[in-house]
Amino acid sequence: MKKLIFTLVFAITFISCKEVKKEAEEAIVKSEKPDVKLYTFSGGTVMVNNLELFSQDTTYQGQSKEFADPFYVVSHPKGNLMWDAGLPEGLIASPEPITPPGGAFTISRKDSVINQLKSIGMTVEDIDYIALSHSHFDHSGHANTLKNATWLVQGAEYDMITSDEIKNGENAGLFEAIKELTNVKKLDGDFDVFGDGSVLIKAMPGHTPGHQVLYLDLAENGPTLLTGDLYHLYENREHKRVPIFNFDVEQTLKSMDAFEAFAKEKNAKVYLQHQKEDFNKMPKAPKYLN
Repeated sequence: MKKLIFTLVFAITFISCKEVKKEAEEAIVKSEKPDVKLYTFSGGTVMVNNLELFSQDTTYQGQSKEFADPFYVVSHPKGNLMWDAGLPEGLIASPEPITPPGGAFTISRKDSVINQLKSIGMTVEDIDYIALSHSHFDHSGHANTLKNATWLVQGAEYDMITSDEIKNGENAGLFEAIKELTNVKKLDGDFDVFGDGSVLIKAMPGHTPGHQVLYLDLAENGPTLLTGDLYHLYENREHKRVPIFNFDVEQTLKSMDAFEAFAKEKNAKVYLQHQKEDFNKMPKAPKYLN
């Protein structure tokens, strides 16, 4: 009996020591992570009047939905990155939302990037890098305001947006939105922004030629992924639905597979940028996720 009791006491003590050691190791890992903060801002609102655009079939026929349109600032000890740039700031002066020709969207924006940065004690000069998930009008709105920052862009996206076809065509506004970004770092795939694995740009082409998503390794929130426009809706993620206006459907589906494998590998929390529910989950500047 004494031997049994000794064995049980030893086992319990051994397990307890292992748990204490594990907790200590986790605390050390957490303390070693750089102090990265994710600030969320509103870049406007998009009312999708024709949701059918967001699937290859008629699933969303006759439906409409309001999208959030955020932009973000990632604060890192080595610098600051702005992710996406919302809707055009020209909308701020309009007393009512605007419906561009075609009628697919009704858009509005209420505040400028300069004014919103004040809430976290920053100016545009404090932003070292700007990276757009892609160069559609609802993600590049105030990009030119960050003309002194380094633009982190996939080479394929840069070639597309600066092409003569875009500059001289009906979508010339896409080029106009980024033309002041002359300090360019072209990427060819994934990129570790600050060199320590805490802020990674992941190439996920298909929505546009150089579409990309953002991965953050946060001390409290843990591994975190911002999807750009890889997914617009929870249902699109669940069923792998691809908008009809994507650049390349097959490429999009491959990116979805790669994204899900990476998210599973990292056990990451995933935030769909246009999904209002995910936008509402995020603390808004001056509060932050870390």
